[in-house]
Amino acid sequence: MIKFIRVDMSSKSAKTEECPAQYAGLAGRGLTSLFVAGEVKPTCHPLGKNNKLIFAPGFLSGTTAANSGRLSCGAKSPLTGGIKESNTGGTFSQKMAKLGIKAVVFEGLPADDKYYVIKIDADGVSFDEAPAETLGGMGNYDVVKVLQAKYGADVGVAVIGVAGEMKLTGANISFADPDGNIRSAGRGGLGAVMGSKKIKAVVIDDAGGPGVTIADQETFKGAAKRFAKALTTHPVTSQGLPQYGTNVLVNILNEAGGLPTKNFRSGRNAWANNIGGETMAATIKERGGKTTHGCHKGCIIRCSQHYMDKDGKYLTSGFEYETIWALGADAAIDDLDAIAHADREFDEVGVDSIETSVAVSVAMEAGIIPWGDAKAALDLIGQIRKGTPLGRILGSGAGAVGQMYGLTRVPVVKNQAIPAYDPRAVKGVGLTYATTPMGADHTAGYAVATNILRVGGFVDPLKKEGQVELSRNLQIATAAVDSTGMCLFIAFAILDIPDGFNALVDMINAQYGLSLTADDVTELGKTIIRAELDFNRRAGFTKADDRLPEFFEEPCPPHNTTWDFTDEEIDSVLNF
Repeated sequence: MIKFIRVDMSSKSAKTEECPAQYAGLAGRGLTSLFVAGEVKPTCHPLGKNNKLIFAPGFLSGTTAANSGRLSCGAKSPLTGGIKESNTGGTFSQKMAKLGIKAVVFEGLPADDKYYVIKIDADGVSFDEAPAETLGGMGNYDVVKVLQAKYGADVGVAVIGVAGEMKLTGANISFADPDGNIRSAGRGGLGAVMGSKKIKAVVIDDAGGPGVTIADQETFKGAAKRFAKALTTHPVTSQGLPQYGTNVLVNILNEAGGLPTKNFRSGRNAWANNIGGETMAATIKERGGKTTHGCHKGCIIRCSQHYMDKDGKYLTSGFEYETIWALGADAAIDDLDAIAHADREFDEVGVDSIETSVAVSVAMEAGIIPWGDAKAALDLIGQIRKGTPLGRILGSGAGAVGQMYGLTRVPVVKNQAIPAYDPRAVKGVGLTYATTPMGADHTAGYAVATNILRVGGFVDPLKKEGQVELSRNLQIATAAVDSTGMCLFIAFAILDIPDGFNALVDMINAQYGLSLTADDVTELGKTIIRAELDFNRRAGFTKADDRLPEFFEEPCPPHNTTWDFTDEEIDSVLNF
């Protein structure tokens, strides 16, 4: 039986049932989004009893397919007020799949004021009171250690930090990676939803599970081998990302004039190389860290790393371009070590490192702290863990800081912070920011690939021509890829290497005994986005919510381009 588990926090009970027919053909984002669209009241309070939080592995999770260890988390977002899917690496997804679990849904609110640890294993679901020492400020690294000491060193862990306990709208859900370090379902404040249900952590143990069934083993193995070849052949997935991580993009975007600097006042700065991927890799090597590392078992791109401090002690991993950009360029902090300490603190308290880093730059815009002041920024970030009024505002995101200080230069769409790529200099991703149901999210339709990296063709990033079609097609494709359990970075390879895409479809067909075509995959992506748009419409969103802030009408140096799409052009992106 493929299990569908519902955990009711109001009665502290769990029901395991066979996967309902309407969800049987779905997985990952497809499942989380259609579930939320179908079972969550769009106008409900995101932290109230009617919101539901769902975890779902992808179609290929738990198999030997390379890079198939991502987990989708879904709910109504307390940050945007709309539908949200946020996905993560770690070990949780593969363990769910190996236990034969299609999804776990957390619903209801407990009447008492206690926090709980939910344990899932082959025998079912159990509820324990959360260890007292894990509450009220313990960092997530230590919380993972406490839970793995109690439940087993190999269990998967999903946990909220003190930000989730405070139900801040920037709170994330953190997941233990294979080394016990932190990965996160970062965007949209889903940690606050988990906190509202008084769930401190979910622990999963796949010992004794049935494992994953493959209908056609030989075909699957052959397709998996072709798929891996595509990943190990493409220059982005075989060279750029493993050598320098996602932070390889700092110098590339700076050269392209699309690296937002000082709250999006310029697309280029003079200090980018000091915070770039090449400098980061050299620093890691010098200190004895790891320049390449996988966030889940089976990852062969290995874009993560272990960043060490000046004493050679592990400091952080999953040190991503978007976080480094936001503090290093947008907030003008020319100090990679200071940014790494901030990244560690984001993981410890459990907040989205993009949202909170952009919030720091907005705090600088407000004059709360000076531009580029690393010490002041770290002190400010430290206030989140203390729960001070200013810390709570910062932990509630860029929009909250802007609102509290009466600013109009606040880079958000649907109240979610705009990340890492200036929409005036990378126009395709600007359309994705504006139109995705998720709020500003570069991963929802990563037009940077074609605009800047020339993957999947080339569309001039400074011109409007071709951008509507580019953003539309990438958003549809991404919704489908997010349903497979695959890391989104496989897109670089499958956009350029046709057999890589064919192998992906062949693996799904071989696992389930299906005969899906490329058109079926496209239709799945459209179905997901239609459901997400429909949820947002019923939640009260209108086309006016699909607009960038007015300050993007200003020219962006060095190209001095502006955001010049008409409302009609923007509204045509997802009109399919």
